[in-house]
Amino acid sequence: MAKLTKEEVKHVAHLARLAITEEEAEKFAEQLGKITDFAEQLNELDTTNVEPTSHVLPLVNVMREDIAGQGLPREKMMLNVKEQEDGQVKVPSILD
Repeated sequence: MAKLTKEEVKHVAHLARLAITEEEAEKFAEQLGKITDFAEQLNELDTTNVEPTSHVLPLVNVMREDIAGQGLPREKMMLNVKEQEDGQVKVPSILD
């Protein structure tokens, strides 16, 4: 892969609305070049019999069935409420 130039790095930074200095552009061009060189090494691997995956482990969603159940009795729940009115939690008004 071709080495990234300072101008390309500055162009991408501009597209991302990032302000970078000349020194940063030079540093990032060198670092990104090393990253792309490393990524190029992956093309040398033989992946003919390797199936594409999104994760190395076979993950599945484990969810319980959504079954309605008995909740707490209102009287017991209201024991933890600071203020209540007509069986409902009373909160400070935020609107005038």
